[in-house]
Amino acid sequence: MKFRFRRYYLYYLARVGAFLVRLLPATPGLAIAAMAGRTAYFILPKYRRIAVENLTFAFGRELTPAGIRKIARRVFENLGKNAFELVHFPDLNKDNIDGKVAIENRVYLDDALAKGRGVIVVSAHFGNWELMPAMLKMKGYVGAVVGRRIYFDRYDKFLNDLGRLHGVEIIYRDESVRKILKVLKANGIVGIVADQDVDSVEGIFVDFFGRSAYTPMGPAALAKASGAALMPAFMVRQNGRHALVFEEPIELVDTGRGEEDVRENTRRWSSVVESYVRRYPEQWVWMHRRWKTRKKDDKQ
Repeated sequence: MKFRFRRYYLYYLARVGAFLVRLLPATPGLAIAAMAGRTAYFILPKYRRIAVENLTFAFGRELTPAGIRKIARRVFENLGKNAFELVHFPDLNKDNIDGKVAIENRVYLDDALAKGRGVIVVSAHFGNWELMPAMLKMKGYVGAVVGRRIYFDRYDKFLNDLGRLHGVEIIYRDESVRKILKVLKANGIVGIVADQDVDSVEGIFVDFFGRSAYTPMGPAALAKASGAALMPAFMVRQNGRHALVFEEPIELVDTGRGEEDVRENTRRWSSVVESYVRRYPEQWVWMHRRWKTRKKDDKQ
């Protein structure tokens, strides 16, 4: 009962905060949001420690401890900006979106859709990833995003309704895979953010920053089953704006060896994610325990 009451308390506190944030114009609002993120870095020691530990593992040979802490602070700042922009989603429309987001390598997406088998856009918790489906919808693309159900209905509705304002369809992870295949069969786009260690989904171990990381196998398995293109894409924060960058479709291997093919195809798209995280480390969520799940031999 105490936990349930706290959820309602935090929900209404978040709604009041969102209302106040909506009153702020973009430039000072983003500055305040960055400051709020920086404050969170100092008052949330658990997540600060996880971020610093992960960054040290990935860049400890290249950066000083001070440099690592600086990146960690900027990670929290980026998340603060993301929250501000998410609350302002209702302000986005077809007339102003080009001033906020530029699309790079759009030809990759259009060429893949021209083949008529749909596209699986695989991305990461990087930059402001929530902007991607809204941007694509406003540009006339059809499809859906695969998301995690938040098991508190009011939170779930509040957050997902922000995307639905722009026609973004949500397919929950615990729903039938047939919904995803239906979108692909109609030559639509299915967006999947698949860069985290989530033990509730089927995964496979591939290399990520030199360490085995439990990675969702869904994107590669769906691409093989449907014939859809598997295309990495990222929403990169750049000088007050964003760039939605598409990469060439992953060249999928199909040797008939089942799990080994899925592992190799997963490794290929995951390596693209790693390349973006290396290039823009301050834009990835380092406070997630990416290497939480261990192989049996690693545990031993």
